[in-house]
Amino acid sequence: MNLKKRRSRLVALFALLQTLVLAGIAISYYAVGWYGQDIRIRTVPVDPRDLLYGDYVTLAYDINTVTPAMWKGSDRQVKRGDAVYVVVKPGADGVYEPVAAYDAKPPVGAGEVTLKARALYTWDNRYEGGFRVSYGIEKYYVPENTGKELEEKAAQLIVHVKVAPWGQAKIEGLEDATS
Repeated sequence: MNLKKRRSRLVALFALLQTLVLAGIAISYYAVGWYGQDIRIRTVPVDPRDLLYGDYVTLAYDINTVTPAMWKGSDRQVKRGDAVYVVVKPGADGVYEPVAAYDAKPPVGAGEVTLKARALYTWDNRYEGGFRVSYGIEKYYVPENTGKELEEKAAQLIVHVKVAPWGQAKIEGLEDATS
């Protein structure tokens, strides 16, 4: 009898832990909206379609490329999947531009924001050509039949992004840069 009671408690504890983990994941997503700082990023979209989810725009940003001049991290070779922290600050037009990239979260100055990214690939062992990163905000779902319209505006879009203090980013919306 004691063994049965113990097993029931373990199952209940395991179920509670699973629920807490799932709740934590959901809350972290919403916390970006609550605590995040608004930034604007220039983009060039491409419009694919997902049969299950509908129209979405694949976004490529100016800040997806880390140049050798931007790299302030260690001499260690960055590999695919490694965390990279890109520091951005607003340009004259209010659109954020990359200023530095690190392999550990750096301290930032006034007006600067750190975006956490993952290295996609490097072009060579010494970063002579730089390397590409992904922020997890490269796909944005749009209302049905509006993806083509956004594709035609390609270089004229600005993305509004909320960035949490821990570097997680979330797209808040798209804006036509010409208006």
